[in-house]
Amino acid sequence: MTTTRVALVGGTGKLGGIIRAVIDDSNDFEVVSVLGSSSSLDELDSADLVVDASTPAVSIDVVRAAVERGINVLVGTSGWSSQRIALVRPLVDAAGTGAVFIPNFSLGSVIGSALAAASASFFPSIEIVETHRETKVDSPSGTAVRTAELIAAARAEVGPVESPHADQRARGQQVASIPIHSLRRPGVVARQETILSGPGESLTLVHDTIDPALAYAPGIRVALVAARDARGVTVGLDSLIDIGVRVPGQTAPRAAGPAEAEGDVPGQVARATGA
Repeated sequence: MTTTRVALVGGTGKLGGIIRAVIDDSNDFEVVSVLGSSSSLDELDSADLVVDASTPAVSIDVVRAAVERGINVLVGTSGWSSQRIALVRPLVDAAGTGAVFIPNFSLGSVIGSALAAASASFFPSIEIVETHRETKVDSPSGTAVRTAELIAAARAEVGPVESPHADQRARGQQVASIPIHSLRRPGVVARQETILSGPGESLTLVHDTIDPALAYAPGIRVALVAARDARGVTVGLDSLIDIGVRVPGQTAPRAAGPAEAEGDVPGQVARATGA
């Protein structure tokens, strides 16, 4: 198989560095250009695949530039809500290219979001608390937004969650009716809690990223292969692999092939508690 030439945008950042290490360890992909804040998007021209790990403000220009050049793009940058993705979907379809948006490359995080969505119709009150290191520039996180959107889709028949006093700023930012509370502080990598409450009980789903390089690498490998061959828009790692959780309103993903399956979930911790 011919090696896929990759233009990596944001390759000097934390996520970009992890993606670069995964590509360098692969026989099927090679990085031919690394773009930073001062780079011209013309440097995408030599690539077969664009991988975007930039910033929310830059990412939409990167995606448009890739689509205009007829190049598939894998987006790991945060900040892509369903509304924002809808803006570029017609461009991707018209160009006949593929765009894969991955809010989180962590398998544990994806499973946590799917479990929250699968449970959503049983609990009238749902809120999300997401915590990242103080250097993360956007809030709420792309993972929290994706989780909220999955929850809302799963609750299509029962309606929005109950979120009293939503007009008060301290009640969080509402995404698809779900309040999201964002913490930015030192001493943490990434953590998300989804708290589902009903009469007399609550269920809390927690995911902690301990080592991003270990946690993200398996998902990055799956996403690279999918993005190389994609047509149209694909959103979420859960659209690429079968995680064994059926979420109302979601299309079943294709099963991962033997080369894509991972036998463990390194670098992360997940747990569920009930009260």
